[in-house]
Amino acid sequence: MNDIPHAILLMGPTASGKTGLALELARHFPVEIISVDSALVYRDMDIGTAKPSAAEMAQCPHHLIDIISPLQSYSAAQFHADANQLIREINARGRLPLLVGGTMLYYKALLEGLSDLPRADAALRAQLDADAAQAGWPAMHARLAQLDPDTAARLNPNDSQRIHRALEVCLLSGEPMSRLLARGKEAAADFRLLSLGLVPAERGWLHQRIAQRFELMLEQDFLAEVRCLRADYPALTLELPSMRCVGYRQAWEYLDGAGDEQTFIDKGVAATRQLAKRQLTWMRSLDLVPVNAQRADLAEELGAAVAAFQAGEPMPAGLRFNGVY
Repeated sequence: MNDIPHAILLMGPTASGKTGLALELARHFPVEIISVDSALVYRDMDIGTAKPSAAEMAQCPHHLIDIISPLQSYSAAQFHADANQLIREINARGRLPLLVGGTMLYYKALLEGLSDLPRADAALRAQLDADAAQAGWPAMHARLAQLDPDTAARLNPNDSQRIHRALEVCLLSGEPMSRLLARGKEAAADFRLLSLGLVPAERGWLHQRIAQRFELMLEQDFLAEVRCLRADYPALTLELPSMRCVGYRQAWEYLDGAGDEQTFIDKGVAATRQLAKRQLTWMRSLDLVPVNAQRADLAEELGAAVAAFQAGEPMPAGLRFNGVY
């Protein structure tokens, strides 16, 4: 390996087997695991997030797990900074960073950098809406073309949502949005990466694993965990990011009397399936090597890919999944 920072990325939808595969790799390679999961950052949220057990985390160093209270928030920008620092520190120890999780926005932030775009401004948005109601979106598109010709060139004159946001960014920042986005790309990861994405060859296989995981969570007394969270953190509300984690909102509403237990289970499983669908959509937009999560020899094949990566050799032929996901 040369002096360029290097890391392995193991992405995948929820319940695709990432944790088990990561721990299997840890038995054969000197890895340290960096969690790429917006739910695992929270303390006291163990069952509903399928957090690795203490015994599992003892098998190798883990990072970015249990780092904040459920009352706090953790952004993609914070992950970008933390992950970059950890990758370099782990490399400096002569070990291999293994980034594992399903929060695709975090992967995108790491791979593509972050753009420092201004937040939405309610007053300006209202004014732009009023202008558009009077002049029409093609006229607003022409206005954008004067402020940011590069962005206007890639937008349809009737794409109201994107035109609206581009104008808002230009007016709030005083700079074209295209320039701010390009500046963000400069912060993209400058690493040597092996980016792997676990994908199901059959969607039904993943749905079955999601249902089984939810059933296991209930057996482990997930509802008691949510009751404890509500008691231990009196300021906790459904509006906080921690309670927007899949499963927790449905459990909260059930404990408040919304529906029976079976309705809660159905809603929880459905929400998890929707999360997996969004994760797979994100993965299609990222530069990764798709791998069939259902392969019987998956752990062995991933080990061969990691060994080749360490040696600076090409990835083994036949690992890439060529199906639709």
